[in-house]
Amino acid sequence: MFAYIKGSLEVKTKGYIVIDIGGVGYKIFMSETAISRLGDIGEIVKVHTYLKVKEDEMSLYGFNTNEELRMFELLLSVSGVGAKTAISILSNIEPSSFALAVITNDVNKIKSLPGIGPKGAQRIILELKDKIETDEAVSAEDSLDVKSVAVNTENVNEAISALQVLGYSRKEIEKSLEKADGNMSVEELIKYGLKNLSR
Repeated sequence: MFAYIKGSLEVKTKGYIVIDIGGVGYKIFMSETAISRLGDIGEIVKVHTYLKVKEDEMSLYGFNTNEELRMFELLLSVSGVGAKTAISILSNIEPSSFALAVITNDVNKIKSLPGIGPKGAQRIILELKDKIETDEAVSAEDSLDVKSVAVNTENVNEAISALQVLGYSRKEIEKSLEKADGNMSVEELIKYGLKNLSR
């Protein structure tokens, strides 16, 4: 319903902000990290949003980037992960690090996040990897070649999988990595891809 909200930042406090648009204040729940990156009170800010509707309430969640929003939506798709847990995870890990932890089966990194135990970490990895495999099967027929980064194919493949965790299609990802330096690490490739994908 709301793709983003842009207006004057009126309140900036723990757990949420209020943006004023034409005399209406929108209360938007955000991670502590995202709030800290916003401007000062009175400045015009733009926040990507997700509207969560329950039987008895409607809540707006805000994000600085589309990557954070995609990660939030993916976390909500994991059984047992609610909006508060997803926001808490976003406060403590960057989307690129999270995606890398999922594709490398780094249970320790994910279980170190607040509200996530060992079983929860394994479930997140399992469910999000299943999602990638399903998407892979769908897009396998029209896959491109990332020729310019074939220097380290293993790193490229890991980076592609990590970006798929964040909800991008293989075709989009391969296009974003076409001009990447073949000597980049997996995390550098992920960040490079994210930069191009968010344009």
